[in-house]
Amino acid sequence: MVKDYKEVWENCMTIIKDNVPAISFRTWFEPIVPIKLIDNVLTIQVPSQFFYEYLEEHYIDILGKTLRKELGEGIKLEYSIVMENSNFSGSKQYTVKIPTQNKTNISNNPVNVKIEENTIKNPFVIPGIKKLHVDPQLNQDNSFENFVEGECNRLARSAGYAVANNPGGTAFNPLFIYGTPGLGKTHLAQAIGIEVKKRFPEKTVLYVNSNKFQTQFAEATKNNNRNDFVNFYQMIDVLIIDDVHWLAGKEKTQDIFFHIFNHLHQSGKQIILTSDKAPVELQGLEQRLLSRFKWGLSADLTTPDYQTRISILKKKTYNDGIDLSDEVIEYIASHVTTNIRELEGALISLLAQSTLNKKEITLDLTKQIIDKLVKNTKREISIDFIQKIVCDYFNMPVELLKSKTRKREIVQARQIAMYFAKNLTKSSLVTIGTQIGNKDHATVLHACKTVNNLLDTDKGFRLYIDEIEKKIKM
Repeated sequence: MVKDYKEVWENCMTIIKDNVPAISFRTWFEPIVPIKLIDNVLTIQVPSQFFYEYLEEHYIDILGKTLRKELGEGIKLEYSIVMENSNFSGSKQYTVKIPTQNKTNISNNPVNVKIEENTIKNPFVIPGIKKLHVDPQLNQDNSFENFVEGECNRLARSAGYAVANNPGGTAFNPLFIYGTPGLGKTHLAQAIGIEVKKRFPEKTVLYVNSNKFQTQFAEATKNNNRNDFVNFYQMIDVLIIDDVHWLAGKEKTQDIFFHIFNHLHQSGKQIILTSDKAPVELQGLEQRLLSRFKWGLSADLTTPDYQTRISILKKKTYNDGIDLSDEVIEYIASHVTTNIRELEGALISLLAQSTLNKKEITLDLTKQIIDKLVKNTKREISIDFIQKIVCDYFNMPVELLKSKTRKREIVQARQIAMYFAKNLTKSSLVTIGTQIGNKDHATVLHACKTVNNLLDTDKGFRLYIDEIEKKIKM
């Protein structure tokens, strides 16, 4: 029976929608139009060459897997790319024939495994096999070099780097990294694994999501391979289990993981866990497991502050070779405040819209795109942001505001920044003083009093304050 191409594509989109961020799905999958399905070749239409290249680079795996699920092995994907041609009006189409990556189906295996001197299908440890090569399942982009450090993650990053330098030999075993989704837990956990492989190539590193661990265990139980499953995991030198909270309520899986955990820990192997909650807040996990999670270090990741978001965006644009103005980056950072994943998703959407519409990325275009993507577009006002606005207004570097200089114009700018920080943020006087020139709380109070007096007596000064406030609240 020949399947309808629209139905095939709709089924694929249902699966993909559940496995990619909402912003990414709207940007990269909704614009795709299925064209035809002939001889196991599905043709889809995409808006541009850039669009096709981005799909091939970032989403070919999930496209291939969903298409093979619908149509079986041997499926091929063709792209019909709409190209503008200056020699005639309208558009021109051409087709690029690209087969989906035909990777081995490893859904029932923990990892891809190659065994020296023997070729076997069983991915678990086999008695008599001399050496086992394990694919660590790490995304090389998730390195320490690409992880931006800030107050929100400094403890976790420092601990992670210490573990990478001496896996199994620090007090941070297990290293338990927790925080709400999108803050970089997976990135940091994989960065540790990447660094370990770089420094200790002989060590066996494995990253696995807890859902995949659960699936593998169920399959091993079904096939009477439970001992092989346990033996395989017990030979790992650095085991990274992502989203361990998903083991809640799965008693048999928790029991097997308990024994694997004990063996690894007693053998001096490194264990790294991530979760959306701290161990003390986890529900549905056995107490004996929770107590072991607390043996090492629990380090949290919190929402990145304004300055860290700026750094993340600058790092991302630099790595991708994108040139954005400071005002565009500042607008994105001040409106997309929830997590890093949405921050990067907003940047990708802006880039996609700019490319598809052939428009320069201006502040106006950024406002249009970001305001559509983000439900709550109210700017988060931080002390760093206030200092930036005040310094831009008076055309002076922020470093000068934080310096010890007593020049009249610098002192007044500093006082204005303190005034707005007190009125527009929830920060304490001590925090405001520390961040603006390393002053004490008494200096902040004096600054606010001075600004209020000038507001009452100086009309020109009042205009300064009104204009700066508008820029801060823009």
